[in-house]
Amino acid sequence: MPRYSAAALAAALLCFTSSFAITAAAQDAPTATAHPRRPMPKPTNLQVLPKDIAVPDLLTLMRSYTGALGVECEFCHATDPTTHRANFASDANPDKAIARTMITMTNEINAKYLSQVKDPDATPAEKTVTCGTCHRGTSMPTPFAPVATPGQHHDHPAAPDQKPQ
Repeated sequence: MPRYSAAALAAALLCFTSSFAITAAAQDAPTATAHPRRPMPKPTNLQVLPKDIAVPDLLTLMRSYTGALGVECEFCHATDPTTHRANFASDANPDKAIARTMITMTNEINAKYLSQVKDPDATPAEKTVTCGTCHRGTSMPTPFAPVATPGQHHDHPAAPDQKPQ
């Protein structure tokens, strides 16, 4: 049995050192063989977002939208039939208009209403509505249907003489 253990150990060691050598070689390889990422062009057709938004900030914002809705770029952006890539400037996808409306709504809720909330215990993040507030990782928000139990709320327990109905 020790013979098999030694062979297994030797095989594992060989695999580990081989993978380390391959990884090191890949890191030292010239980048000419890899496909370099092309720079993101300056955004156009921005109607709700700031027209002067920096590309990295725009990408961060778009990633937050895709995460909040559990979707990919093509959910809102039309696909170019020739390149088969998202055409970010196109308005052909009707979901893009819906997204613009929803972005406007959340911005207005935050600026007009939640900015007035004077709760010293709430953090700024707790006084901010985002896409994820309602969508929670799904493209269509699930309606909330609370189950009412009189007198069982943790902030307002039932009085001793009050019986739940």
